[in-house]
Amino acid sequence: MRRISRREFLRICTGATAGIGLLTALEPTIVNTLAQAAEGKPPVIWLQGSGCSGCSVSLLNTVSPSIEKVLLDIISLKYHNTLMASTGAKAYNFLAEMADKYAGQFVLVIEGGISTAAGGAYCYIAETEDEREISMLEALKHFGSKAAAVVAAGSCASFGGIPGAAPNPTGVVGVWEIIKDRPVVNIGCCPMHPDDFLGTLVYMLKYDDIPELDEYNRPKMFFPDIIHVGCPRCGYFARGIFAKNPGDEGCLAFIGCKGMVARARCHQRQWNNGTNWCIAAGAPCQACSEPTFPDECSPLYGRYRVSD
Repeated sequence: MRRISRREFLRICTGATAGIGLLTALEPTIVNTLAQAAEGKPPVIWLQGSGCSGCSVSLLNTVSPSIEKVLLDIISLKYHNTLMASTGAKAYNFLAEMADKYAGQFVLVIEGGISTAAGGAYCYIAETEDEREISMLEALKHFGSKAAAVVAAGSCASFGGIPGAAPNPTGVVGVWEIIKDRPVVNIGCCPMHPDDFLGTLVYMLKYDDIPELDEYNRPKMFFPDIIHVGCPRCGYFARGIFAKNPGDEGCLAFIGCKGMVARARCHQRQWNNGTNWCIAAGAPCQACSEPTFPDECSPLYGRYRVSD
């Protein structure tokens, strides 16, 4: 098996060009690397809070390697309430059992924001055999304290996202505002890109460490620079040509594009297996990768003004 160095891994991650997904660029090395790191099938526990399950759907759409290979051959997904057959107290008992068995070893993945108002009463995710309801807030604190690391999958889990938008009556916050004694890796975007998530997981498995993070705990290799720098419409901006309506020729800054503040690689690896992305489809970037999304990214279709 050909092994890759940390330097080469980062080079591939940051150098994958438009139309070439990260995991496609790394194959076949990546599958072998994952398989080797996963000889003991590293346990993953996935909990869902206030969200729409879009990040789970995004992960299921991963192509290279296929999600079947990821779930069946590479990791040991111990709990995911959307994908598993078991429900109710039986499922929760298994979750608690796995967390105890693999304490200090498992990666806790959180999808969706964390409701904190009324002690977390606005988001219950399970119940015990004696019918006591378990809030997402309680579950995060309990299982987060036993995890080796926590991955916040998507904007909601990372920064609150749409469930945390004003006036935010349920008090939704990001995971890193709750967990302070464990590493928390934020995988922004709404939904998260499967390459970003699996690439981060690959790094953590291979090097038994978390990748270098930016000031918002996002992996720098996947959130390296603002989209505006590499946007194919950037030339229009330099020449002062601005679109008046979605789909028009020109820079989309006057109709709501926030590419000048959005740090992500959407323009390089695109979405749906490299099929398209927001700006290529004529729609403005909404900076869903940022902790300011969505409140400070408004209006969605109107000239964006950076607040003082």
